[in-house]
Amino acid sequence: MPWTGEALASVAGPVRIICNSDLDPQDLVTAAAAQAALRRSWCAGKPEDAPPAALPRYRALYAALTSKKLEVRVLPDSAFGLIHGKAGVLRYADGSATAFLGSVNESLSAWKLNYELLWEDNDPETIDWVQAEFDALWNDARAVDLGVCPFIVQDVQRIISRTVIEPTELTTMADPTLVAAAAAVETPVYRRDQGLWPHQKYFARLALERHRLGGARLVLADQVGLGKTVQLAMAAMLMALDDPDGGPILVLAPKPLLQQWQDELMELLSLPSARWNGKAWVDENDLEYPSDGAKSLSKCPRRIGLVSQGLVVRGLSEAVGQLLSRRYTCVIVDEAHRARRRKVPKVDADADEVNERAEPNKLMTFLRDIGPKTKSMLLATATPVQLHPVEAWDLLHILSQGNDGVLGGWTHSSPWFQASRCLDIATGDAEVPTADVRGGWEYVRDVSPFESMVN
Repeated sequence: MPWTGEALASVAGPVRIICNSDLDPQDLVTAAAAQAALRRSWCAGKPEDAPPAALPRYRALYAALTSKKLEVRVLPDSAFGLIHGKAGVLRYADGSATAFLGSVNESLSAWKLNYELLWEDNDPETIDWVQAEFDALWNDARAVDLGVCPFIVQDVQRIISRTVIEPTELTTMADPTLVAAAAAVETPVYRRDQGLWPHQKYFARLALERHRLGGARLVLADQVGLGKTVQLAMAAMLMALDDPDGGPILVLAPKPLLQQWQDELMELLSLPSARWNGKAWVDENDLEYPSDGAKSLSKCPRRIGLVSQGLVVRGLSEAVGQLLSRRYTCVIVDEAHRARRRKVPKVDADADEVNERAEPNKLMTFLRDIGPKTKSMLLATATPVQLHPVEAWDLLHILSQGNDGVLGGWTHSSPWFQASRCLDIATGDAEVPTADVRGGWEYVRDVSPFESMVN
């Protein structure tokens, strides 16, 4: 509506507009589905790509929508086909009215090159006909009121106040923490379909909050198919933006998943990364960088580096040394259950056997070593317990390295560092002593370890 910015402010209103959309009628069965469908349709048009010259019209649109002066309903294309004809009725304060058919775009081609028509007629019969046509579309049961989708109004407001920040400006911003949320809204995964699911938003927000408090140490134990990769990647992006001067972000995953990780980072978050192919770093464009063997591991060309867990499992000392030579903003471990004891005890094992069989495999040893070298650590697995409950405790023990609050104390004298005792309490076979105040205090004097398990 080219005239919106210029003339809408002078109209007493209300102004009613019915227009088309690619909505699926099946999406209009419930109010929630209608909101999601409107969101998808709105985002598909990429309103954030509008040129600066369009911003005044967005401001006028926002003012009209929030003041209720402008009412818009959207009708699926499948209702009557594309409503291409433009028509409307203008009613004046003195009771007179006029109708119009057609439109002329405000462009050079419209005014000078094209043959376009805009017909006005104040004949009462014409006005009644146009009004009847409009009412039939406006009152159609399939028409959806734009006012039921707060996301669109909020997004218009975001666009008119949007500021593009270059990477070099992040370190000079007075409050760089504001960038994190703004960047999340711009990601492809947020703009398409229904955006992030509530549980994904929760985890990303929790991870960032804990990171700001000194370090996030979390186990993400969602089931398969709930988007753990997106949650971890979003958390990594937010941490990187929130801490622009911080260290790199290391992602350790099984080798077959590295390409998937890199693809999803770019496709869902527009986030560049580099993966280690065993010889050199390869960026998101499949460009391989010059390499000096394992020495290049500590020289990742991207803030996010993807490395195979196999490199650690094979025990390549030079490569492991290079990884341990850096300090990290965050270390993310996918399929974290692979970090385990060499000999997992039986389910009915007694306390002594649980403690005796505590020898870690190479991946667990490496994660314990790198723990003190990273501010945050996120472990992801759909199966935190496979053979014995102590495996869940082992993941928390990994997180406790470099973060004394995870297992409840500043020293390893905390009762939570006793695996068998911890498991007895968790399973209900033992209780935290309440009669002895001094003894009970040892269990609660710091963060509860079970706050580090997110399901």
